[in-house]
Amino acid sequence: MKQHCLSALLAASLALPCAAQPAQDDTPAAYTHLLPLAVSGKQSVVQLRLPQAVYLHARSPDLNDLRVFDASGAPQPFALRQPETESHISHSSLNVRIFPLRGSPADPSQVGLDVSTGSDGRLLSVRMRTEPGERSSRVSALVLDLRQGLVHEPPPLIDALRFTLPTGRQSYTGQVWLEASDDLKTWEAVGTAELSWLINSDTETLSNDRLEFTARPLRYARLTWRSGEPVEFAHISAESPSRHDAPPPVEQLLIQPTAGRLAQDLVYATPPAIVAQKLGLQFGEASVVMPAALGAYRELAPRQVGQSSRFLFEPQINATFYRIVQDGKTRVSGDITVPPLRTSQWVLRPQTPSALKPVLRLSWEPATLVFFAGGKPPYTLAFGSETAAAAARDVAQVAPGFSATELRALEQASAGALRQQSAAARRDGVEASTAGVSAQRRLMVLWGALLLGVAAVAYIVWKLIRQARHGGA
Repeated sequence: MKQHCLSALLAASLALPCAAQPAQDDTPAAYTHLLPLAVSGKQSVVQLRLPQAVYLHARSPDLNDLRVFDASGAPQPFALRQPETESHISHSSLNVRIFPLRGSPADPSQVGLDVSTGSDGRLLSVRMRTEPGERSSRVSALVLDLRQGLVHEPPPLIDALRFTLPTGRQSYTGQVWLEASDDLKTWEAVGTAELSWLINSDTETLSNDRLEFTARPLRYARLTWRSGEPVEFAHISAESPSRHDAPPPVEQLLIQPTAGRLAQDLVYATPPAIVAQKLGLQFGEASVVMPAALGAYRELAPRQVGQSSRFLFEPQINATFYRIVQDGKTRVSGDITVPPLRTSQWVLRPQTPSALKPVLRLSWEPATLVFFAGGKPPYTLAFGSETAAAAARDVAQVAPGFSATELRALEQASAGALRQQSAAARRDGVEASTAGVSAQRRLMVLWGALLLGVAAVAYIVWKLIRQARHGGA
């Protein structure tokens, strides 16, 4: 019994350090290239548009060999976001022609209008239909012409009006109501606003001088008052929105050719992590016209044992590439969009044999790295490993609850100078890591032996006490 218990304790103590020993650490020493990352430290989640160096030196087509480490070598959670087109809204200011309606009806919107237009369709005059004797110099409403004299073109898209007080007036408050019309007969409510200009003791003006509404085409508009004194504004401008799509940033790489498998082929070695989106050719000669196909080789299985493998050329695009200089002007072929293709090389096959060796221009949109800066700065971006497994997470696991707008607004980390680790340095780093693990194992063995001794002594004491009790009985 005693021998059995001691054996069990010994086995448990020896298994303890083995269970506590972690797998081989994933440290910066395991990667060929390192980029220091500078962050302000004010934000927990930051982003970095992957530099070209990452794509040139990564060993994995899917960027599986990408890591972010803190100063102590602890990996930080990160995600990769594909670039997306960003839309920006800008506004242009359009002058508005103002036609005051004078009179004192109870409701100006219920009164008919006498309208006079020019040959080009512009409003010349607008007045309310009133009974004789009801004429007044008092302004009760404003009619606005927003066509800008463009009779045969659609009316502009408007999403706001901005008002300027009459000369000599510094303060004002009033609630206005805006209606729209295409024919000055039928009106549709558009929006309302509380306009105000207030002057404080320091003669500073606080103003709310805009009426905003959902963007829509406006040909004519009518402004009436729900409260406050109707006034003839000195100037009214309309704000016309326009949307501009900003394409994602693009990286370019120029690649020199080497000889292909056939005499007329040219091969361009491509880093595996780059998935080209556009391709083009650059010629050094004065004038060149080259109809050609761009594609890749695909290896075929040998037809019989002992026969060497064959390679099939699979074209992706057929185009005419050129550089023509004529009359002092240079015409060059632009880049061509290509279908996504993961390949280690692109192959150029001209329709007719040529001694020219153009440079391949390869373009792609780099991904954005989003990482949680929860460790000890500074941080390091490591890449370049044949065996690293994928470590990128879903962005919701790195920045949970962040909207697309918030992700785009994240602080931008900046990358420092690229550092390449020699094989010797990487080996030393791995050996240092292994030495640390070995030291940890030795420490755990010592603790295990100590625990075993304590357990053995406790067992002997327990045995002696038990024997003494039975002897006394």
